[in-house]
Amino acid sequence: MKRALCHLSAVLLGLTFAACGQTEAPAPSHDTAPAPAATNQQVELQTMLVEAPPSPPALTLSARIIYAEDGFSKISSPLQGPVLDVRVKLGQLVNAGDILMVIDAADIARAYAAYVEEISELGLAERNYELTKDLYDAQAMSLKDLEHAENDLNRERAEFKQAKGRLLSLRVPTAELSKPLAQQQITSRFELRSPLTGTVVERNVTPGQIVGPASDAPLFTVANLERLQVIADVYEHDLAGIKIGAVATMTVEAYPGVEFPATIAVIGDVVDPATRTIKIRASVSNADRRLKPEMFARLTLAGHRLSPKLVIPRQAVVERSGTHWIVVQHDKGRFEERAVNIDSVAGNQVTLREGLAPGERVVLTPGTINRVAAGDAPADGA
Repeated sequence: MKRALCHLSAVLLGLTFAACGQTEAPAPSHDTAPAPAATNQQVELQTMLVEAPPSPPALTLSARIIYAEDGFSKISSPLQGPVLDVRVKLGQLVNAGDILMVIDAADIARAYAAYVEEISELGLAERNYELTKDLYDAQAMSLKDLEHAENDLNRERAEFKQAKGRLLSLRVPTAELSKPLAQQQITSRFELRSPLTGTVVERNVTPGQIVGPASDAPLFTVANLERLQVIADVYEHDLAGIKIGAVATMTVEAYPGVEFPATIAVIGDVVDPATRTIKIRASVSNADRRLKPEMFARLTLAGHRLSPKLVIPRQAVVERSGTHWIVVQHDKGRFEERAVNIDSVAGNQVTLREGLAPGERVVLTPGTINRVAAGDAPADGA
């Protein structure tokens, strides 16, 4: 095919030079034979300039501003007891590890008493086992007595481990339990701390209030307000072209004319069966703190179909050996045969997925080039 195309280019170029070398002929009289018709190459070779498709319209979605998924925490007390002190106020900035409030947790006092008792019981079991083992080695105790002392020791070790684990579950520091018993300072005071750095955006507790794990409402909500998320619902037919990392613009009624850049962070994996929509989440910077969670917003993705497809006439595509081909015309009469991937065929129009770019010129009758080149090309080896 390429040899034939090169020969066709030479034929067309020769015809051009021949036409340029002729002198201007007088107008023919009625008795003169008509001028010869144009060659098949000139008449049948039709091309089309491929133009870029129009930019897809912007997609605007109704949205809502929320906290970032990993940027907020609803905090409740894991222990029950009266609140002794509340250390933070609404709107206050706190760091991770700061004390939010202090409660009097009787569970810690009871667990620590059980822990101290297990330390004593474990020490007694260890001494009893050592004594029994010495007597057994001296043949003063039976094997049964030794096994009984060993079982008691194992039981006390397990109960001690359980008592220590209970204290750790009540947020008693490990470092405090590692100290000698006489130096440990463990009381019933429990300090509830913030798990992250942020702003106290919700507080539902006062001193003297009885709190516990059974409370429905969180005592505090701490959130990082410098980065928020905007959540929107997308219909199935608009999902194509929305990619993670794509940049969108967000507007809110509070600031008319102001656009906030947002980056698509999450595309949902489940379609809501009631609304037939998929949730998407975009991350938006809020360093100036103008945006507020639960604000209504509009999220706009300009030209969200990022890869517009080209459409050409069906006659420009030739199928050979299961592959679709087109012929692209370059400058100076050069031609290129190129494989393309077809997306769809509708009537006389073919939509291409890849293989052709806007601004290129495609031959509408590639079969003409095949016939002309086959008839004019010299045989192999000539």
